[in-house]
Amino acid sequence: MNRYKCRLCGYIYSPLRGEPHRGIKGGTKFEELPEDYVCPVCATDPKIVLRYGNVLKQGFSPLNI
Repeated sequence: MNRYKCRLCGYIYSPLRGEPHRGIKGGTKFEELPEDYVCPVCATDPKIVLRYGNVLKQGFSPLNI
């Protein structure tokens, strides 16, 4: 399963891990995340939110490693 990296903060979404604290179970592919998915790191940084708004799925790039 591919991992995806936020182009703004560098957060890496891993489908194996998911984000259980946000209700996203391990094994959830990036493509299966809701369209309103927001980077959990950027969402907690008021400077990023103020300047760029919420960083959605479009703000991520696949990591091919």
